[in-house]
Amino acid sequence: MKKSKSIQRILTASLGLTVGLFTHASSWAQAAWPDKPIVMVVPYSAGGPTDVVARMLAVPMGKSLGQTVIVENTVGAGGTIAPARVARAAPNGYTILIHHMGMATAPALYKKLSFDPLKDFEYIGQVIDVPMTLLSRKDFPANNFQELLTYVKANKDKVSLANAGTGAVSQLCGLLFANQVGVNLTTVPYKGAGPALNDLMGGQVDLLCDQTTQTAPVIKDGTRVKVFGVTTPKRLASMPNIPTLDEQGLKGFDVKVWHGVYAPKGTPADVLAKLNVALRAALQDDAVKVRIAELSSEIVPMEKVTPESLRAHLTAETAKWGKVIKAAGVEAD
Repeated sequence: MKKSKSIQRILTASLGLTVGLFTHASSWAQAAWPDKPIVMVVPYSAGGPTDVVARMLAVPMGKSLGQTVIVENTVGAGGTIAPARVARAAPNGYTILIHHMGMATAPALYKKLSFDPLKDFEYIGQVIDVPMTLLSRKDFPANNFQELLTYVKANKDKVSLANAGTGAVSQLCGLLFANQVGVNLTTVPYKGAGPALNDLMGGQVDLLCDQTTQTAPVIKDGTRVKVFGVTTPKRLASMPNIPTLDEQGLKGFDVKVWHGVYAPKGTPADVLAKLNVALRAALQDDAVKVRIAELSSEIVPMEKVTPESLRAHLTAETAKWGKVIKAAGVEAD
């Protein structure tokens, strides 16, 4: 009997030791995250505005996390293929998404969406706000905004308006411009803002409304495009000589692009916390601050670089743009 009890005590002690070691090993494994590169998925083409933001953040985030952050462009379907991919990815923090306000417009634009922006993701934080500019090819007949209005009204069937694809912010900005001017222009969709801007500079299309992360360098160059205005209510500090569309007659015209970073639903809280810390560190990196200022963009206040802020903002923007898109009668396939 005594021998039996001794064996039982030994077995109990051994089991406790095994459980303790397993718990310790499990905790160590979690603490070791990340132990391989992280993929940041971008819904648009390389060289486009969102891609520019992603690549600015990737290096300092990787430095903070101790692993490389690889930027991968997953383009197509108006920026909906990338979030669908991330929504289906393993919720382990190794696949994350950076997306702009297209996350808020997609539910209204697409009848059959393979993901739910409000249900299929965890939120890491907001990133930057980006104004937009209305541009034309360099040899476009109009030389100022009033001449532009006159020309497009007289030649609406001949004027082409490029965009980065159905549902892209450039499309929505272009639609708002056309609606306020009262014309229907020929739209030319591309697989990203980069190709659209390249064709604009090459003279293949007439107009483009796009983010300053994409357009500021060519505007400052002064030789490849004409600029007719910025889409925010106030002029940009980095380009103060460019008037707003609002002050030139399009009252209330206000389009500013916001960006956020997401992870698949179910990603562990401790992993999300580390990603948030890395994102905040990247946004406070001196080189990133300088680069974002050069692109006439603005880092959001740090209190917005939180999961809670991004969730609330996405919810509000989804409701706002849903009404705008419905009123405009815009619908994607």
